[in-house]
Amino acid sequence: MRIAILTFEGFNEIDSLLAYSLLNRLKSQGWTAEIVSDREEVTSMNGLTIKAHQSLSVLPEMDVVWFGSGTRTRDVAADAELMSRLKVDPSRQLIAAQCSGTLLLAKLGLLGEVPACTDLTTKPWVVEAGAKVIDAPIFARDSIATAGGCMASVYLATWLICRQLGEEAAARVLHYVAPVGEKEAYIAHALAVVRPHVIRAAVPVA
Repeated sequence: MRIAILTFEGFNEIDSLLAYSLLNRLKSQGWTAEIVSDREEVTSMNGLTIKAHQSLSVLPEMDVVWFGSGTRTRDVAADAELMSRLKVDPSRQLIAAQCSGTLLLAKLGLLGEVPACTDLTTKPWVVEAGAKVIDAPIFARDSIATAGGCMASVYLATWLICRQLGEEAAARVLHYVAPVGEKEAYIAHALAVVRPHVIRAAVPVA
C-alpha cells in the first residue's frame, strides 16, 4: 500500500514525520509512506528542510493520501492552481487529514456532512469553509478521517492501520514507539480512542 503524506512549505514536523515513521514500520506488510509535495524541497515551520520523494502528479496512484498541516496551509487553500493539482478520490482512496490539513479537505469539498476534527487555531477557518467541527481528537466515516492536535497524528495512523490490518498490527507498531513502562497503557488508550471510528475494509487496499 502506497501512502502519500502531503507536505507543504511551512509544514508541521510532528504531523508529517511522525506519520512517516509510524507507517513505514509496516514495510514488511507492503506499506510505503512517501513525502509528496509541490516542490522538490520543503522547509518546516521550524526551519527543517527535507526532500520530497514524489511530486503531486503521483496522487491518483496512491492508496492513501494523508494531508499534513503547517503554518502556510491557508496559502495553499487560497492557491486555486495548486488546489486543482490535489487529485484525490475517496471512492477508491483512503483520505486522512491532520490539523490544518482538514481545511484543505473542506476546500476540496470532500467533507460534506461528515464531522471534522482540527486544531484550535484552524477551527474557525474550517467552519468558515462550511464544515462541522467537533471537539474530538479524531473522527472517521467511511474512507475519510480527520484528527485535531499534533499528537493526534498517532490516532490517525492507528486508525489507518486498524482499518486495513487490524488491531494486532496497530498494537505492534505502537509498542515500538510507546514510552517504556507505559507501553500497555499507551496502546490500550490509543486503541480505545480509535476503535469507535474503525470499519474494517472488506477488501483491504493492496
